[in-house]
Amino acid sequence: MKVLIADKFEKSGLDSLKAAGCDVIYQPDASGDSLVQALAESAAPVLVVRSTQVTDAMLDAGALALIVRAGAGVNTIDVAGASKRGIYVSNCPGKNSVAVAELTMGLILAVDRRIPDNVAELRAGTWNKQEYSKARGLFGQTLGLIGFGHIGQEVARRARAFGMPVLVWSRRFSEDPAARAAAADAFGIEVVATAAELAARADILSVHLALTKETRGFVNAGLLAHAKPGAYFINTARGEVVDYTALEAAARDKGLRLGLDVFAAEPSAATGAFTDSIVAQPNVYGTHHIGASTDQAQEAIAGETVRIIRTFKDTGRVPNVVNLARQTPATHMLVVRHRDRPGVLAHVFEYLRVAHLNVQETENIIFEGAHAAVARINLDGAPSARALDAMQSGNADILDLQLVKLR
Repeated sequence: MKVLIADKFEKSGLDSLKAAGCDVIYQPDASGDSLVQALAESAAPVLVVRSTQVTDAMLDAGALALIVRAGAGVNTIDVAGASKRGIYVSNCPGKNSVAVAELTMGLILAVDRRIPDNVAELRAGTWNKQEYSKARGLFGQTLGLIGFGHIGQEVARRARAFGMPVLVWSRRFSEDPAARAAAADAFGIEVVATAAELAARADILSVHLALTKETRGFVNAGLLAHAKPGAYFINTARGEVVDYTALEAAARDKGLRLGLDVFAAEPSAATGAFTDSIVAQPNVYGTHHIGASTDQAQEAIAGETVRIIRTFKDTGRVPNVVNLARQTPATHMLVVRHRDRPGVLAHVFEYLRVAHLNVQETENIIFEGAHAAVARINLDGAPSARALDAMQSGNADILDLQLVKLR
């Protein structure tokens, strides 16, 4: 199986893919037109990317069956376009969580103790203990987490070790009271009802939202209006989930102190010029979108990427798929108990075709000894009673038919 890797990837991962029998095409600088060309020339069924953009137009260039994002999220991939073409999209959730949580805590400490300014003055030959002795300290300060996935949970663990009360707002807790209670018990947190309440009560706000249509611009002027004057604000998630114009205004007008690893408009290349008015403010500390960039995280992501591809190669199944339908249009299930012989299911499917019924999902379970099986066939409608009778009487290897209404 050919695997095209169009981003930087750990050597351990490359070696493991080759050991698994994959034909690895490593082009870490491929993007745009060069990626289209690589897809067309290689005809690789598997593409691995990190920050490289995969657009709708690219998906017709080759013979893709699977795209793996070697990282969390899938915001660099046109998932809707992949879904239309029956291309799996998978990622590596949770593998960089510790790395991002560590940077989050580092930014909180940097904001509180003004570590970058300390270092800059020392390097400039200035000793200023009187100024840099001023800090709040983190013990007893309330940390508010907007979002509580893998990264938010790792941040909560570390914050609790610092003696910080932790408040959490997450949309999924609003929808699942049982999950809310379980999380509160497991992590020693308090779950609040709204993001506005979180902002009003927190001394430090930290954003841990995945980027979706619902979360784009979620942290806006309305939410920041609830923040305490002088509160700390940390974003190690995605630049797009925050209205940076509103954040810059809040930093200026309310004295918010910011620790940012992501920005509204980042350079597409790993190095280059960067201009953003928000980083010119003295109460803003920034890093270069490096949250997941530790050796430990990259090795873990490489290992998970290899696991996904090996599973696909060996079984046809794909772990961590993000673009399968949660609910198909199926309204009925046809359960066919039959002898495990050639042509039985072809006979059933021919009747379904004539009836203009679409098969949404199907599975065929084999009994021990491989003499009999049960097929479960999800349909977008119901065969008539006459069609069912004809289907069963037309093949002696069909032992029983049952039609189940799903909804």
